[in-house]
Amino acid sequence: MSEEQKHQNEEMKENPRFEQNKQEQPISFLGRVMVTGFFGGILWSLFGYIAYIFNFSEVSPNLLLQPFILGSWKDGTLGNFVSIVLIGVLGVGAAIAYYAVLKRFNKLWIGIGYGIALWGLVYFVLNPIFPDLKTVMELKRETIVTTVCLYILFGVFVGYSISFEYNELTTEKLERATNPGIK
Repeated sequence: MSEEQKHQNEEMKENPRFEQNKQEQPISFLGRVMVTGFFGGILWSLFGYIAYIFNFSEVSPNLLLQPFILGSWKDGTLGNFVSIVLIGVLGVGAAIAYYAVLKRFNKLWIGIGYGIALWGLVYFVLNPIFPDLKTVMELKRETIVTTVCLYILFGVFVGYSISFEYNELTTEKLERATNPGIK
């Protein structure tokens, strides 16, 4: 390789206009919170649909569509998958709420309590807006246990992910503040 080629290679490595020299901007913490909530909502509502298919629960994800959309498609598989995506979107809101209030607490119990609180919100407070949802006293024991467990798993997934990441970032910032040489 000639000296001129080496010089050109060095220029290419240092030039920020070239694609290989551009660095991706890391996703913000709030962005990670939103992604966690979205995928948590999709994951655990998908498990809820599987539990419904195998008769562990009387409640399917398409319960979300019942008060709002007309048509028989909402009662089938398509309605369930549309509902799963919508629950993912609602999971973003739940994750942002956790982030706003509980992010400092890096304890498993906080996520469990958050999941139970969300279950109570849906099955006690919001029950009247869902015409096909029986009251808690009318639901089968299997449905109650299954849905409470799914909400707990969502709460732990979202809560522990957010709290862990928040504590890692806080520790990292503290280390950078005390040791300015660390990047």
